[in-house]
Amino acid sequence: MSPLTHEDKLFLLRLARQTLEVRLENRRAVPQAADAAKISDALREHAGVFVSLHKCGELRGCVGLVEPRLPLFRAVMETSLSAATADPRFAPVGLGELLEIEVEISVLSPPRSITVGEIQIGMHGLMVTQGRLRGLLLPQVAVERHWDPERFLEETCRKAGLVCDAWRSGARVEAFEANVFGEKSLAERLFGRSLL
Repeated sequence: MSPLTHEDKLFLLRLARQTLEVRLENRRAVPQAADAAKISDALREHAGVFVSLHKCGELRGCVGLVEPRLPLFRAVMETSLSAATADPRFAPVGLGELLEIEVEISVLSPPRSITVGEIQIGMHGLMVTQGRLRGLLLPQVAVERHWDPERFLEETCRKAGLVCDAWRSGARVEAFEANVFGEKSLAERLFGRSLL
């Protein structure tokens, strides 16, 4: 995956928000940010991505695509909608909530096999698979919860619906890196103010 510029990141954040606005307002229009002339080559590359929605600092929805099956800009549109309307842990986001929602995007590297000794908290996200069960946690989760690598593995196993030590007994463990940016963090770094 080509590196994303600040402009690429801003584009994706605006695209995610406009996609939500169009859907929640029941409009049929395509988000203005989806104008083909504005889409860089990096945004046309296929990549895995997760979109997380936060309200008042709490998770309000998070859905992603691990496999790079869509161009990044399309994947962001799809996962934004799914995070707002199809995360089974939450009721769908309502139009009245949209001004309180902050969008965060995590662009994933391809997953690779990893051992517990290689896991770096803050750098790696984890995916544990056994049979048809799979759990995934983004890198920022372990940092936010102050987990060590073993606890991170245990919690990823739990997310998959497996026993917490399944990683020791046959479950496949993979790691990925994520380029994580959000409306609040990116805007504060770039402009000293929020995008909202």
